Amino acid sequence: MHDVSFAAKLPRVTMPLVIGRKEYIAFPEWNLPRLRVKVDTGAYSSALDVAAYELHCDDEGRPVARLVLNLSRRDPRLQAIVYAPVLKLVHVTSSSGVRQQRPLVQALVRLGPIEKRIRMTVTNRSCMRSRMLLGREALAGSFLVDASQKYLLRSDYPEQRT
Repeated sequence: MHDVSFAAKLPRVTMPLVIGRKEYIAFPEWNLPRLRVKVDTGAYSSALDVAAYELHCDDEGRPVARLVLNLSRRDPRLQAIVYAPVLKLVHVTSSSGVRQQRPLVQALVRLGPIEKRIRMTVTNRSCMRSRMLLGREALAGSFLVDASQKYLLRSDYPEQRT
């Protein structure tokens, strides 16, 4: 017979969710249900494609980014304007060796059944196939990547926060 009191003291272990090298991600607070993302375990940080951005201060003097997001590759007139708190400005070196200063913002995302707040830089990725690059920092603790697979999840599951 098992000692129930001992089992109750053990920490609850949850397995990371397996995702593919490409997935769709949602931004619930921004009312964006689906954005294609490339999962990149070689990149530490995440990067979000924006057509343009402006930096402002809110009523309390904290920096906020006004982001213009293209919703369609076929029709660049379809855009959404969203606001995100700016954590700081960071210097990022791209895989091609180009160094840029970018705003680092934070947003709530949903990938499959998991919803979590992640940090990402904003930049123009219009020449890239994926609108967003999801790096190791955002994946840590929640996801395992199966590089042989694509689109294993849907982002419109019921909410689960981590």
